[in-house]
Amino acid sequence: MFEIVFLGTSASAPSIHRGLSAQVVIVKNRRFLIDCGEGTQRQLLKSGIGFKRLNRVLITHGHLDHILGLGGLMSTFMRWESIDELEIWGGRWALDRVQDLIYGVVLRGAEPPMPLHLVDVKPGVLMEDADFLVSAFSVNHRGRDCFGYVFQEKARRPFLVERAEALGVPAGPERARLVRGEAITLADGRIVRPDDVLGEDTPGARLVVTGDVSSLDGLESVAAGAHALVTEATYLDEDAEMAASFGHLTAGQAARFAREVGVQTLLLTHISRRYRERDVIQEAQQHFANSYVVRDFDRFSVAKGRPAHKVLPGEEPDEPA
Repeated sequence: MFEIVFLGTSASAPSIHRGLSAQVVIVKNRRFLIDCGEGTQRQLLKSGIGFKRLNRVLITHGHLDHILGLGGLMSTFMRWESIDELEIWGGRWALDRVQDLIYGVVLRGAEPPMPLHLVDVKPGVLMEDADFLVSAFSVNHRGRDCFGYVFQEKARRPFLVERAEALGVPAGPERARLVRGEAITLADGRIVRPDDVLGEDTPGARLVVTGDVSSLDGLESVAAGAHALVTEATYLDEDAEMAASFGHLTAGQAARFAREVGVQTLLLTHISRRYRERDVIQEAQQHFANSYVVRDFDRFSVAKGRPAHKVLPGEEPDEPA
């Protein structure tokens, strides 16, 4: 299961109600900051997330409204906060600008306050553990080396309790061993194998984040069936020509794509101040009903077995029954 917290949802410049692009994806005890627009560190504090365990930043592209907050974040780490290390992942063009910002403006010859790693992203799997993996895919926007990111829970075979009980497998360590893929021997000498009590692989939750993107063409296989797709809706269809000229999407384009590839929940961000929020959501929902225009500090739970849903204040996100 993943939780995504939106820290900044405005396009290009902040508004009274929206900060610049930043989201945090929470996976168990790990946190991934995706983009870091100006003012992100204040949003981290206001959201209650804070700075602890915030040691991986994934940059979608090198435009300033997506990276300027790294300067303030690094300055704060130098003076007040401490983390063991910091990894900043991004395309080469984005990392060149990040390096200029951090080493040329913030550090100015000083050493980073922690081991700092700038990691050049290429399409494919970036990191993996026993339960999930994070991968990158190329997107088209203004400039080169622009990426989106996929958070994918690994498939699991469900434990079939009724079948285990029919075979006489007692509750406890024996069942845990079967889930781990080990055969067991019962008290009467019968051997029970994992295939006897495990169902077919069930795909895990999948969260897809595109960043800014001029077109979703070619991303069908990346987004197909995703539990949640986070993408931009900078323009409305009436301004589709302008959207194309600036390398952005309309709400209608995003919603039609979500419907066509079987996305379960569409989360729209990067909202322009030129439009009323209700007009953006109206355009999206006429093509794909389960669309949201997200706001700063909105939280969504992304779990297998159901579409992503908004987490209300005081609610704990958890797996569906």
